[in-house]
Amino acid sequence: MPRNTSFDLGLPPFRGAVRQIILASVAIYVVILLLMAFAQPTGQALVNVGTLDPAHIRQGWLWQVVTYAFMYVDPWQFVLSLVGIYFLGTAVEERVGFTAFYGLFFTSVVLSGIAGFLLSLTGVIAQGPAWGSGAAANAILMVFYLFNRGAPIMLFPIPIQIPVKWIVLFFAALETAYLLLYHFALFYFILLLGLGAGYVWYLLFSSRRTSLRLTERLYGIRNDYYRWKRRRAARKFEVYMRKHNRTVEFDEHGNYIPPEDTGADKKNGGSKSGWVN
Repeated sequence: MPRNTSFDLGLPPFRGAVRQIILASVAIYVVILLLMAFAQPTGQALVNVGTLDPAHIRQGWLWQVVTYAFMYVDPWQFVLSLVGIYFLGTAVEERVGFTAFYGLFFTSVVLSGIAGFLLSLTGVIAQGPAWGSGAAANAILMVFYLFNRGAPIMLFPIPIQIPVKWIVLFFAALETAYLLLYHFALFYFILLLGLGAGYVWYLLFSSRRTSLRLTERLYGIRNDYYRWKRRRAARKFEVYMRKHNRTVEFDEHGNYIPPEDTGADKKNGGSKSGWVN
């Protein structure tokens, strides 16, 4: 995907990891809504168990650094987060693949949750609960930008193209404003940390791909060396056999070429050649 590609964000295909994550989020949210409507104490208990709460983390509820991404109450926050994952996540998944996209989603969620918890230990900032997949949506936005830095996006139905970097800056500024208005609440810290987590994941992903290319090149050099040794040994063997009035042939890769003639007087059961490669 070239970095100067223009994107018209219509309706991307609903498939792959993006589809699975969205369907899982919708299913959990429907359960929460039904419980809130018909069994509110149970629904509230479920939300409390899954929502990221520094006080609970200190008590050993470590699963909350993952489960908070699937906890929602406000429908508007639910829709915004999943819309971001749907529209940008498809393009990112096509670039990195199914497994790597899952890695991006959960890495950003866990890194943001842990960093937010560590900030909460100050007792001054990052207080209160956090929920929703906003951190993952922001991480996907950041990775999308890093893969397509010079690409403008046309947001349907707005008939203008907006550079991706301005969209990243807009959301970062908006979330920073909310962070200040709500006295450095953990919820908005988590959102901003999602941008940083996406950047970290991108660096790790890029370095891993670079490492794989370097490894492939090293293996290629090693194989070239072994092929050269094989050809060299074949030439030496040809010279040796000529000195003993025998003729043998090897191909350009150093592989022995058996003689084509066959005879009844062969001592190896009539096989094509008495030589073994």
